[in-house]
Amino acid sequence: MPVYKAPLRDMRFVLYELMDGDGLSALPGLEEFGRDLVDPILEEAARLSEQVLFPLNRSGDEEGCRFENGVVRAPAGFPEAYRTFREGGWTALSCDPAYGGQGAPTTVATLFQEMMCSANLSFGIYPGLSHGAYVALHGYASDDLKARFLPKLVDGTWSGTMCLTEPQCGTDLGLIRTTATPAEDGGYRITGTKIFISAGEHDLTENIVHLVLARLPGAPKGTAGISLFLVPKFMPTEDGRPGARNGVSCGAIEHKMGIKASATCVMNFDGATGWLVGEPHKGMRAMFAMMNAERLAVGVQGLGLAEVSYQNAVLYARERLQGRSLTGAKHPEKPADPIVVHPDVRRMLLTARAYTEGSRALACWVARSVDTAKYHPDPAVRQEADDFVQLITPVVKALLTDLGFETTNIGVQVFGGHGFIRDHGQEQYVRDCRIAQLYEGTNGIQALDLVGRKMPAHTGRYLRRFFHPVSAWLDARMNDPALEPYVPPVAKAFGRLQTATATIAQRGLSRPEEAGAAASEYLRLFGLVALGYLWARSAEVALARAGDDPDGFYRAKTVTARFYMERILPQTGALLSSLMAGSRTMMSFDEAAF
Repeated sequence: MPVYKAPLRDMRFVLYELMDGDGLSALPGLEEFGRDLVDPILEEAARLSEQVLFPLNRSGDEEGCRFENGVVRAPAGFPEAYRTFREGGWTALSCDPAYGGQGAPTTVATLFQEMMCSANLSFGIYPGLSHGAYVALHGYASDDLKARFLPKLVDGTWSGTMCLTEPQCGTDLGLIRTTATPAEDGGYRITGTKIFISAGEHDLTENIVHLVLARLPGAPKGTAGISLFLVPKFMPTEDGRPGARNGVSCGAIEHKMGIKASATCVMNFDGATGWLVGEPHKGMRAMFAMMNAERLAVGVQGLGLAEVSYQNAVLYARERLQGRSLTGAKHPEKPADPIVVHPDVRRMLLTARAYTEGSRALACWVARSVDTAKYHPDPAVRQEADDFVQLITPVVKALLTDLGFETTNIGVQVFGGHGFIRDHGQEQYVRDCRIAQLYEGTNGIQALDLVGRKMPAHTGRYLRRFFHPVSAWLDARMNDPALEPYVPPVAKAFGRLQTATATIAQRGLSRPEEAGAAASEYLRLFGLVALGYLWARSAEVALARAGDDPDGFYRAKTVTARFYMERILPQTGALLSSLMAGSRTMMSFDEAAF
């Protein structure tokens, strides 16, 4: 059976030693969130994840959701677990205290999200979508809508969704057909069908708040004519309780490869009552607020599954006896050595470890920047932090989910044939992780966003938020002999990233397909350099603690950092060569020959 233990030691390292978590309490509005409060939050989150959510992960996958007469039933144990989750205040963790939230930093909430995704991704999707709806409404809804709906979303008695995709359109939302007709009561009547709606219908909450993209009469074509509407499952009464059923129904649930305990629904809106969120024809602005929050959260999903897969692969490698070490028996008292002695198994485990711990550092870096952008008193500092978040969001979403899928597959490979069967639970992590590369914009779309929008934004201002601090850090340490195994390799890879950036920018001006052809490799190159920078910083911190390392934690950091520099970061050379080849071959291929 699978195991999971929240990696609190590494989380504290990233939070406090790498990302200045102690500095969070110096920000206005976060004064209470020092270690004396943050550590107990993380410890309690670990208990909830390990003891309540994780035991339901496999059973939820095996049972799945049930669709009965228009009603979706979550697997056994999920309603009780959600009640425990809600009563513990977890739905309110990082929400605005004005609506009943606890106002915790995004950095802390991100670490909790990782634990929840490791323990039970299907469960985590329900409150995850609700938080995304909260973000959009908090930023763009009228005061009246906020007062009526946000407290219920924050306390978790109601949940939320985002309804974008339709049968004829996914990424190209300009093709949506759902309509919104003004009504005499000041609201709108929403009609249309949405598909792939996570948590669209379930029995965990007493009401569901749908955020729906639709078109007003006479709206401009394309995305310029899309508006956003709040459409509840039940119409709220004057005292805030669910009232009459709205014109919203679930037509079916999808039968999926993974995340089977999360209801993915076809939602039908038949003259449903809704209210405009934000301005007419400006729905994409509000939806992107929700989408960007979800893209960061999806990156953390990849991280969470990588972590739990790695933990189980390590445990199996220590216990599974197979062959003898190439240098002689390491455990002569046993009939064979555990497979952890073999170089190729160690290669896989160290790759998984380097990906996972590096991804955690990157996720916390962007989360820490979200907190700075929200709370820092200096507007210039807030702007710089927000610029960085805008730049790095597609990298976090795509890289962490790609690495998560690779790591879960590594886990199966470590298990060998036992990973391919259900008994050890390892194959579930592969199935669950696969969706993370697809929803909230496929990873190819994230790459196009990076090269097409983020690179040229404000004449390269977003890029400078990454390039300048990384360059300054490397220059300041280039001649430090203690960091020689770490800094020069990152500097070399960073140079490749600079070359790739300049090349894509130049070619893309006159030949857009050049940028499109290079986009995915460029994002991967960017991400590997970012992880390399964070691993070099981690090594610097760990080396300073070498004399105070009773459990070997810091030594493991430095060795893993060296492994990353020697065995993973060199991939940036191949990526640069590949993207420099340009688009000619792929675009000259005859379409009919495919």
